[in-house]
Amino acid sequence: MANHGTTLSALAPFRITPWFRPMVWGSPDLRPWYDRRSDTEPGSTATGLGRGGGELIGEVWLTGDSCLVETGPFAGKSLASVFTDAPASMLGPTPGAPGSPLLLKVIFARQKLSVQVHPDDKMANKYGEPRGKTECWYALAAEPGAEVALGLRPGVTLDQVKAEIANGTLEQSLNSVPVEPGDMIFVDAGTVHAIWPGSVILETQQNCDITYRMFDYGRPRELHVEKSIEATKLHTRAGKIPAHARPGRTTLIDVEYFCVERIPVSGSRSSATLPREDQPAQSLAYLFAAAGSGQISGPGFEAVTLPTRGIVAVPAVSPEFSVEDLGGLDLFRITPNWPGKHA
Repeated sequence: MANHGTTLSALAPFRITPWFRPMVWGSPDLRPWYDRRSDTEPGSTATGLGRGGGELIGEVWLTGDSCLVETGPFAGKSLASVFTDAPASMLGPTPGAPGSPLLLKVIFARQKLSVQVHPDDKMANKYGEPRGKTECWYALAAEPGAEVALGLRPGVTLDQVKAEIANGTLEQSLNSVPVEPGDMIFVDAGTVHAIWPGSVILETQQNCDITYRMFDYGRPRELHVEKSIEATKLHTRAGKIPAHARPGRTTLIDVEYFCVERIPVSGSRSSATLPREDQPAQSLAYLFAAAGSGQISGPGFEAVTLPTRGIVAVPAVSPEFSVEDLGGLDLFRITPNWPGKHA
């Protein structure tokens, strides 16, 4: 049964319906990643529409607050309402800001995204927001020569950044990083960055949609120059993160705010084997099928299918279950990290 308040009660894993977000730099055709296609010719406008009027989809939100729950007792409700109605069942006995802690997306860039920066928790709190935005990018796919912009080149000053924003030459001060399939890139808050075309990215981030645009390649969208300068840190920890093979998993990244792991499933795997020994016994987790498909089943609840590029939420007080590989399952387990773990 669902929990309405703070009393813990079991809540089985449930599937979430993705939300396809139109963006000016997106794609009219997400196949084979998702069965989503516009029948019109792509273009470049500020509305996220192609020249023929069809949507250009840039982001597939997997765990957005407005995403709808697809299975279980909360079916048809928004994910935000689940965290409001059953916070303890979803999160367990953990500190932190209220609500859903993580936003997961798949990003499809046909054009360059704006050059942008996100605030840290302190700056976000200053402007009345519950949290800032530290994120990471996992390259599900990448074309030869694919790159992203990550941080400022050594020696670049904020005065120089301001001048280059004004004269349209900011890109020359960005540090470009090549992207290959399987790369994990950490982007801590305060890092000037941009996603460029050529890769399909699984983004894990704090659940915050604050973006300060510095430069947008002439597109008629609002810029946030002053706040972007305030948020910018000249030196950050952004960069590629090496994967670490561990018993029963590969850790792709484990930093403040989130942990992303690749979990091998040979036939089936018990839920008891999914968390690491140093992880809380009761904590929220998301299971994402980067490829293939699976099924989650256990006593007392109806089996839940995990489709290709789909996602299932595992509440902190989930009953025991097993994950079955229905064919080619490449399983990612994504969990929030709580304040103090990486202090």
